[in-house]
Amino acid sequence: MAEAVTDFVQRLRADRNNRALRLSFLRQAGNNGDLYLARADSHCMVLLLSTDGGDEMRVLAVRDGARPRDELARLTVEINPVSGGVEVVDQSEVSANVVALTERAIPLFAGYGNRTLVDLGVVPSLLPALDKVTTEEQLDELLTRNLPELTRDVLLALRNRMDPEDVRRHITDQWRADDQVNTDDWARAAQRAVSQAETDDDAVLDALGRSFDAWRLFLHPEQHRIASADFRGSAKVTGGPGTGKTVVALHRVRHLVDRLPSGHTRPVLLTTYNTNLALDLKERLRQLGGEDLLRRVDVKSVDALAREIVQESNLNVGMPLDDAAAMELWHTVRTELDLLDYDADFLDAEFKHVILAHRCGSWDSYRRVTRAGRPRISTGQRYEVWQLVQAYRAHLDAARRTTYALIADQAASLEQRRMARVEEQARYKDELGGLDLVHREAGSGMWLKPRYQHIVVDEAQDLSASHWRMLRAMVRKGPNDIFLAGDAHQRIYGSRVVLSHHGIEIRGRASRRLTLNYRTTRQILGSANRLVEGETFDDLDTGSDTLDGYRSVLTGLAPQFWCAPDRRTEMRAVATLIRERHDMYGTPYSAMAVAVPDGASAQEFAHVFVSEFRLPVVELGKDGARSDIDAVRIGTMYRFKGLEFQRVFLTSVGEGQVPHQRIEQYKVTNADRYRQEEQRARSLVFVAATRARDELIVTWSGRASRFLPPNADASAYRTTDLLKPDEPPSGSSGSTAA
Repeated sequence: MAEAVTDFVQRLRADRNNRALRLSFLRQAGNNGDLYLARADSHCMVLLLSTDGGDEMRVLAVRDGARPRDELARLTVEINPVSGGVEVVDQSEVSANVVALTERAIPLFAGYGNRTLVDLGVVPSLLPALDKVTTEEQLDELLTRNLPELTRDVLLALRNRMDPEDVRRHITDQWRADDQVNTDDWARAAQRAVSQAETDDDAVLDALGRSFDAWRLFLHPEQHRIASADFRGSAKVTGGPGTGKTVVALHRVRHLVDRLPSGHTRPVLLTTYNTNLALDLKERLRQLGGEDLLRRVDVKSVDALAREIVQESNLNVGMPLDDAAAMELWHTVRTELDLLDYDADFLDAEFKHVILAHRCGSWDSYRRVTRAGRPRISTGQRYEVWQLVQAYRAHLDAARRTTYALIADQAASLEQRRMARVEEQARYKDELGGLDLVHREAGSGMWLKPRYQHIVVDEAQDLSASHWRMLRAMVRKGPNDIFLAGDAHQRIYGSRVVLSHHGIEIRGRASRRLTLNYRTTRQILGSANRLVEGETFDDLDTGSDTLDGYRSVLTGLAPQFWCAPDRRTEMRAVATLIRERHDMYGTPYSAMAVAVPDGASAQEFAHVFVSEFRLPVVELGKDGARSDIDAVRIGTMYRFKGLEFQRVFLTSVGEGQVPHQRIEQYKVTNADRYRQEEQRARSLVFVAATRARDELIVTWSGRASRFLPPNADASAYRTTDLLKPDEPPSGSSGSTAA
């Protein structure tokens, strides 16, 4: 069907009077809009909106099959008074899934008047059907139909008991048109970004996107506004997992590139926390805009970028240690100085997020620095930490090695000095009437410029202070300089960074928040949200952030909980569930993933899967699963960052494992650190749980983690029922809501 639609659109654009198109008038849509039917081929028909006296035509819907004309003719087409967009509803589909009221049946939305529903954005033609919806099952069925996005979003929020005023603030106002809506102005409505073709066929939507400028990759109105807005300076978008922050960042890059003058340089930087995510961003950017777009953009991880800067300066800093070796070095200096009260994790974080972040070059500067957000320690303890840091750096110097944190710090200093020269040259140029004096750069033969015109950052919450100092110095302060996307609820590396302390000022409307999840079902999302409920999170600056209004457009299976008597039984049960979903339900192995707390657990699970069940397995490494084979992905929860799978098995979520029992030592000795470690563990499980699109299965052995619902142990399935001797494996017969 997609090929037929593509060919039809091309012929329509070439000559709309072509008789072979078999255009036929259907009915008048409004004062300046008419609806037409046309044949794409012998089986496929298209519904078109004609505006401006026939000068413009837009595809509204596509149908194929036995009776496409009848199906298209019965569609309701109207302009939403809130968004101003053209909306299409198949009333026959809707009516087929609601039943007449009985005397005692009360409609689900009886508490809201029609005026309230329409004011919130519900399409008016749907009101009669809503009056007949009396059960959750009917509503679930209705929401699976091709309802307009705004209508579905509002109904989901009201169904989840969101107050109408909160719906208005979090949803309706995001969709509200920037200009006054005239529900008779079809020409203006057809041009709005919220108008979209109505079809279940993604290939058809792609065909329309390639053929008609008016029909492009659909963005939620708030996403579109953020991606294409002009900001006086820096801007940020926050939001929970699956809300489309990365999609916004990618569209932001394309928007910035589209406004560049022609050339061969790469004045836009797209960066993120690690190499794996950077590779994914590059591929997605290629899908969005092709090689022409990629030619104008640098796509690199912040550490790769920092290393390039240092190498460019010809500094001989040595090869960086990997994370494991860097931590091992901390263990070495602890032992040598006999200061075993300070563990490697604490020392590494103190070095990165206090000493390097605040550029403490001496004991006196470290003694005086404010350590906001870090566990409290006395002046005497600070001195011992300083001695450990000095020993750590001495070991690196002696071995002619370095770390990624030190490289980022050096790169930041180099870029700050470079930007200072850029600014000094600019001032000198202004003093001399704007003349370009190349000789000011002795021997360079060129006028220094900022390294980039625009910078876009994804997963911003995991960058360190040194990274932000470097990025700030790579672009001159000004309109649309830095755009960042992130979510403190998903911070699993590092610690809080206050952007304004590093020259990145974000004010007013330059800070936006997304709340609509497009990936995870509301059942899974509800369980994941409870993992971080009651915790306090920042907004990547001086404010705080919550998940208020965070919701999903999808509905599906409730998460399942499985309890095992011992670890070996848990691993065998997970393998059995995976094999069942592959053999009975046809789920590819590569669409399923197993999340574990640590690397040792990943190896244990992989061994059982392969040796006892002959399951194909690929372990997630630092660069993700660089394999195209159909195999189950196994990795630590850290490795799940930025990934998504059809089915996720969140394993080993038992007390003492999640969170790890080692944090209990801080409960009395360092309450601040205990709270921080527990919150980071919650965020880690939250990230892993929200990687699931369709199904989330949580398993443990022994006692359930404190992070799980209070009744998890009592309501969980027992793995011993799954693995009865001399019987084939039996899957779950139901599900347990979190």
